[in-house]
Amino acid sequence: MSFELGQATRVEDARHIGMVASAFKKKGKPVALVPLRAGVHAGHLSLIAAAKRIRGAVVIVAYSGADEDDYAVFARSGVDAVFAYSEDTLWPRGLRTTVLPVDHGLEEPAVIGREVAWHLALLGVVKPSDVVVGEKDFEVLLGLQRAVKDFHLGVRVQGVPTVRMADGVPMSLRNTQVPADAREQASALSAALTAGAHAAEGGERAVREVVDAVLQAAGITPEYVQLRALDGGPAPEQGDARLFVAATIGGVRLLDNVGLPLGIGFKNIGEDGRNSARGMGEGV
Repeated sequence: MSFELGQATRVEDARHIGMVASAFKKKGKPVALVPLRAGVHAGHLSLIAAAKRIRGAVVIVAYSGADEDDYAVFARSGVDAVFAYSEDTLWPRGLRTTVLPVDHGLEEPAVIGREVAWHLALLGVVKPSDVVVGEKDFEVLLGLQRAVKDFHLGVRVQGVPTVRMADGVPMSLRNTQVPADAREQASALSAALTAGAHAAEGGERAVREVVDAVLQAAGITPEYVQLRALDGGPAPEQGDARLFVAATIGGVRLLDNVGLPLGIGFKNIGEDGRNSARGMGEGV
């Protein structure tokens, strides 16, 4: 099988894609994995772009969809190889082993654990030097970082900020399922987070008051609104934090989160450019 960089060469065999990655790593090239399921949108393209920015990297996308148009998108984006996998490829006898992440009181640990297990399976097949994932599902990102560190896998986990649509709603396949007549409410969810982030200088109480006010005005009863440290623990009085929200809107359960400098405020961030994403992988 011929292999040409930048042509999104399709590889269906797990052993073969592992050999491709290994060959490039032996040449001293980093191998960046972008794990995807089916369906491609702007958020996924931002992950590919981030992987392409890794100096000298060979970019491998793991993709379970069958849409030929998506492969054309991968090629136009300069993807080097696409691992065309299925769950049967990853788990011929079914998923028999998962992980149990720390319960942060947000999403169900079993749900997060299955997502982390899926990522770990792809890491085991490809054995990349880097894996690029989005901050949209922040608890999954955090769980993956911890698993990679705890299991000494030697992979750099790189988080990419959430891509949002014009109305502020995160770009995701789930969010496209929100009915048109509930779209305004869905945008209010992200508006509440944005308003809360801009109240960060006033501390946790100020953030919560602003978020609650915006959600109440939009007629949204959230499942939860939580401020946490970047490791999922209690939010600091001052420093980088993450604001999470979950709510069912138009029959669709939506999740969103933003980073904020709690007790500091964006206008007081120093010239070092510190933000809530910096240091994400440290100490997890």
